[in-house]
Amino acid sequence: MLTTPGEQTEVVTVDGHDVRLTNLDKVLYPATGTTKRDVIEYYAAVAATMLPHVTDRPVTRKRWPNGVDEQPFFQKDLGAGTPDWVQRRTIEHKHSTNTYPLANDAATLVWLAQIASLEVHVPQWRFGPRGGVHQPDRLVLDLDPGEGAGLPECVEVAHLAKEILDEMGLDTVPVTSGSKGIHLYAALDERQTSAQVTDVAHELARALEADHPDLVVSDMKKALRGGKVLVDWSQNNGNKTTVAPYSLRGRPQPWVAAPAPGASSRGPVPPTSASSTTPRSSPASNGAATP
Repeated sequence: MLTTPGEQTEVVTVDGHDVRLTNLDKVLYPATGTTKRDVIEYYAAVAATMLPHVTDRPVTRKRWPNGVDEQPFFQKDLGAGTPDWVQRRTIEHKHSTNTYPLANDAATLVWLAQIASLEVHVPQWRFGPRGGVHQPDRLVLDLDPGEGAGLPECVEVAHLAKEILDEMGLDTVPVTSGSKGIHLYAALDERQTSAQVTDVAHELARALEADHPDLVVSDMKKALRGGKVLVDWSQNNGNKTTVAPYSLRGRPQPWVAAPAPGASSRGPVPPTSASSTTPRSSPASNGAATP
């Protein structure tokens, strides 16, 4: 274990960096009694497996400092008290300039857990070594069931989308979202812009809708989604993010965005490194993590 049982506050060394941990027995998931200690131990355990999917991507944090029964908030800019060793990059948005952390090492994942950033959200592109923004290296489709639909319908749509992506020569990897649906990833070669990838994803979604109008919808309007699966193509926009593979979710139970076993090595890989003593993902239960 990374932490010392019984201690509420301690300093641990991860990857050569000192991380101050506090309120370790604070319950963040009341329904399961899952504590901040459990969350920290989870992220420490899966770091080696998770890091390839978040490294050099700006992290938007979704935080539940008082647990999942309370209101969360999104945080983009780094706040006061951020350790100096946390790597960061600055992005100029239309109405603001924000400095984001990069989750490039296990110490940063542990620090994110310490500040109750249960969810780690990242875009489909990375920063280069000199700070330039690279073209996207993956396409994502967020399969989100509407009222009256569920995970079985998402699985059916995932298979249909995979057939199209296979024909395009793209390897696909399904990741249970840890919420209601499935994220379907496809690795790219960084030759297309975010706008071009978004257009392709949108056309794919519309094609699925045209071929399977009783199952698929590509329009975001909730009124159109009853009994169908929304193929959300919009998260390929360079300004948008998706919850990262292996991230916990702020659900009543500590569910995880869990790549399917046997996933391609070009995309998110199966969860093989989680310790048996920390929360681990269970694709069979839609990414539910168990202590």
